[in-house]
Order: sequence, then C-alpha cells, then structure tokens
Amino acid sequence: MSTGIIIALPRERVADFAGDPSNAPRWQAGVLDVEWANRPPLREGTRLRVVARLLGRTLRFTFQVTDFVPRARLVVRAVRGPFPAQASYAWEALDPRRTRMVLRVHAEPRGPAGWWAAAVRRTLGRDLARLRALLEAHG
Repeated sequence: MSTGIIIALPRERVADFAGDPSNAPRWQAGVLDVEWANRPPLREGTRLRVVARLLGRTLRFTFQVTDFVPRARLVVRAVRGPFPAQASYAWEALDPRRTRMVLRVHAEPRGPAGWWAAAVRRTLGRDLARLRALLEAHG
C-alpha cells in the first residue's frame, strides 16, 4: 500500500529530514525508537533497530537499507522481526518549492492481514500529514 503528499518545501529539505531514520519518531506515530546498528551516514547495507507500536502491540525489527539514492529514494527491508516488511520513501521535486513524497509499505503479518492493512493505511496518511505540518511550520 502507498500514500503520498505534497509538501511546500524544496525536495532537499523534505528528503534530508524524512530520510534521516533518527527523525522517524518525530513524524511516524508508530515508531517509538530508532537505533543505528552502523555509524551514520546512511548508505546501502546500513542496519537500524526499530521499536514500533501498532494496534497496542510493541514490535521490534531490524531493518537494512537495500536501496538509497540521497534526496531521491530510500528502501528498507526487515531482516529481523515478527513478520517480513519493507518500506520505501520517494521524493520528487514538483518545482523549486514543492515536493511530492510517496511512502510505500509492504508487509506480511502472520495471521489475518485485514486488521493490519486497515491500520497501516490510516497511519501512513496521518504520518505524512504530521510530517508536512512539522516541516511547513518550521519552513
């Protein structure tokens, strides 16, 4: 599933903030903590330990960066966790002052997936709206 949003800031500003895993708890409601397993900067192969909360459950993952083009895209895949998951972030400059950000999540939770898909769809939209409000407020 994927969702996107237009943010009234240059691509560099949006991608630098949203593409820094350390900022995830500031705009992704379900992300409680991110710990770098490797030293920054972000690059392919970087591993991140993430503690998340979804539908009252605390989930622990280790994600690995599988694709990274600075200020264009970031893809992470769970190499350890309760179920397979992947997230991709993409940033496109619409003009010098506006950026389209698209967030895609693919996961295969064990058991009935319907509960998870509906919750994630709602969460993604809210997270992107929170990101836009945070970034545009500090323009």
